[in-house]
This record gives sequence, C-alpha cells and structure tokens, in this order.
Amino acid sequence: MAPSTATTMAAATAGDGEVDGSNAPAPHVMFIPSAGMGHLVPFFRFVSALSSRGGVRCSVVTVLPTVSAAEADHFAGLFAAFPSVHRVDLNLLPFDASAFPGADPFLLRWEALRRSAHLLGQLVAGAAPRVSAVVTDVTLASHVVPITKRLRVPCHVLFISSAAMLSLLAYFPVHLDKNGKSGVGDVVDVPGVRAVPRPCLPQPLPDLDHLFTKQFVDNGRAIVNADGILVNTFDALEPAALAALRDGTVVPGFPPVYTIGLLKSVGSHSGGEKAAAAFAAWLGEQPARSVVYVAFGNRNAVSHAQLREIAAGLEASRCRFLWVLKTTVVDREDDAEVRDVLGDEFLERVAGRGMVTKGWVDQEAVLGHPAVGLFLSHSGWNSITEAAACGVPLLAWPRGGDHRVNAMALVSGGVGAWMEHWSWDGEDRLVTRREIEEKVQEVMADATVRASAARVCEEAAMAVAEGGTSERSMQEFVSKLKAT
Repeated sequence: MAPSTATTMAAATAGDGEVDGSNAPAPHVMFIPSAGMGHLVPFFRFVSALSSRGGVRCSVVTVLPTVSAAEADHFAGLFAAFPSVHRVDLNLLPFDASAFPGADPFLLRWEALRRSAHLLGQLVAGAAPRVSAVVTDVTLASHVVPITKRLRVPCHVLFISSAAMLSLLAYFPVHLDKNGKSGVGDVVDVPGVRAVPRPCLPQPLPDLDHLFTKQFVDNGRAIVNADGILVNTFDALEPAALAALRDGTVVPGFPPVYTIGLLKSVGSHSGGEKAAAAFAAWLGEQPARSVVYVAFGNRNAVSHAQLREIAAGLEASRCRFLWVLKTTVVDREDDAEVRDVLGDEFLERVAGRGMVTKGWVDQEAVLGHPAVGLFLSHSGWNSITEAAACGVPLLAWPRGGDHRVNAMALVSGGVGAWMEHWSWDGEDRLVTRREIEEKVQEVMADATVRASAARVCEEAAMAVAEGGTSERSMQEFVSKLKAT
C-alpha cells in the first residue's frame, strides 16, 4: 500500500478562540519536530508553554512510525495533557537505508524525514484554519524553510541546543567557504564567540562526505533565511554567543534570536508514576546534597567496559548515587537487565547507598530534589538546562555530537565542571574508576561550584519571571504571531 498523509485533530478547547476579545482568529502555529528525545522534549515543552498561555492555536506534526517507545509515549502524553493541541500525522515515504551502513538510527530518521519533507507542504497549505506560522526543528530547516517561503508562511526554527552550538552551525558553512580545499582545518574560530578546536566538533563533521556533515551544512545555510530562531537558553547564561548572533558578528543579516528558556515541563507527558514514587521515596531518605545523579541521555549508550569502570568509581567514591543505566541507542532494543551488566555482587555491595535503574526517570523531579548534589551527565543541552534550573552542579562527560561545545558553554556560564580529557564515543581510552572516584569526590565537595550553580539557578528564575529576558522574548514572539 502506498504511504499517505492523514490529519487527525484532537478535541479543540482552549486556545482556539478569538485573540484579546477581538474578532480576529487565534494565530495557528504548526510545529514540525524531528526524531530523538533530545529534540522532542524541548518541542513538547515549548508547545506546552505556548498552549498554556492561551490565544494561540497549536498543531504538531507526528511522524509515523516513531523511532522509539519513549517518543510514542511522549507524543501520547502531550495530546492527552493538552487536548487543544491538534495532531497532524505524517507517514514517512519508504526509505532505503542500505546506502548508509552502520549509520546512527536517528541520523537515518532525519534523512528519511528530509526525503519526505515535500509532503509537509500539503499539510501546511491544507490546514484549517490556515497556518499563521511554522516552527520547525533545525534538522529539517533546509527543506522546510523553502517550502514555507513558497507558501508565504513565516517559518521559525526551534534550536534545541546551546546558543554556542547555534553560532557554530550558522558559521560553519562560511568557514568551509573560506577554507576552500583545506576543509575544516584544526579549529573553527566563530567570530565573537569562541574558537572550537577540531576535537570538540561533532565527530563526523571533519568528514565533508559524511551524511551528518551534509545535513549540518545544508541546515546552517538555510537558517539564515528563517524568520526567527527560538533558543532554549537565557541571556545571562550565554551573553557572548547571543550578542554575536544578534548583532551580525557571526553571520551578517542573521534572523532575530528569541531566548525562550529555560523551558520546563508543563503537565505530564509520559508514564512512570510508580517508578517516580519509588525514586522520590528513596531520595527522601538521603541527606541534603548527598546524592550523585548519573545519566547519559536517551540515546547515548556507554560500552560495558566503561560501565563497569563507572560502577567501580561510584562505589569507591563512597557517595550515594542514583544511576540511570543505558546500554543501547534505541530503547526498543534494550533488553539487558541491570544485574546482567553490573553483576549481583556490585548491587549487593551498594544496596541502600546506590540505586540503579533502566526504567523511566522524571529527570526534572530528580534534579529538583534537595538530596541531589551533583549530576554526572553527557552534557546534552536539555540536561544542562534542567541542572541549571534546579541549581545542581553538573560534571560534564561529553559523549558525542554537540556535547563538547555545550560543555564549553556550561563552564563559562557557571553551571559546572568539565573533564576535557575524558574520552567520548569513538575514542579508545577508558576513563578509569580512580579518575571517576576522585573527580566525583572533588566536585561534590567544591563549595565554589555549588555557589555558582545556585547563582545560575537564580538568574534562570529571573529570566522567566515577569519582566525577565526570556519572558519578554516569549511575549515578543507571541505578539509577532498575532500580527501575522
């Protein structure tokens, strides 16, 4: 059977009426997210925030089939929690992935989405009421922006990483044009922001023939033509990068940049209530700031050898810990038990002091618990912003992608510390148990790091409060929608 697109609308309630008591209809924003929870979570949070304000009609393109069970759960949770948000189903066209052997499954999904992107034009043009604006994920920008230009619909890009990473994306095509046949070189010096050494770039980026690099360059060129960029950050966290983007230092004529962070969950978007209750009960028995929370994101699997070193390091640190274990990139393939990976002896030795799970964790709730004193993280931007919002120091162990650029931003912003020599995906060296033990103990005891994280937490709260920089940015964006 030939694939088709189908539109399914959830029940329309709040947000579908008039604006400000006038006869003008509410603006209709269509969101086009990508794949991977790191991309979907900020989309869901922004949709939630916009829907909660009222006066704006939201629809969300749901790409089928989803890559992971977590994605399916979160989509279902969003529409259940916000019945005013309309669901628009997009069935992907067939895609032969055999041309990209061994490629990351989420990178393949992005490519499949790009190759089906022309179908989005039908959804935008045929929507009722008419679409006032589109908000697309950056991974689809090079295909969505031209479609919206042709339909004369404003298009904004929701950038799910740091402003530092946004500046690298915007400048990278310019850098390549300047370097010519020299390629990437040893460093990418982003004007007004920072010099990014080659080892800190996303791993595939130096290979100009890599699928990721081609997507990255295409999207970097396209975002300059967007009507605006929405970034989950706030001005006090990344002042240099935001200033350089806004004043045209990075790329002349760059679109308006709206700082809308730090985005938080509004309502419940997934299950796991029993697990959440169990974690809360255990955390409630621990002293204040005594627990190390360990998690490396939704799509970052760590080798079994490295997992064993982490286990030994946590045990030797004598710190309490809550560890979310992940052994595969796609959760549907993750069927190993905790004891299969770490062994019964380890679990018996740390019983009562450590908790290890492969299940769902409400990370915001965990980080917001007073017992948590440190977050050992891959430095994905969602994790960084959640730690910043809760005032929990973050010990960054980048695993790949944008993580090292984000780690630079978190250190300069005062969120935590980064072990620059710790290896990431594709590098041979194991980080030893002794290194992990010593660094965890060091950062847990560092009053200066704690004070800095607390300051960032206060700045984040001020940004989203009435009159704050992020609240003003959100108001400006909504006003622009209503003027469309």
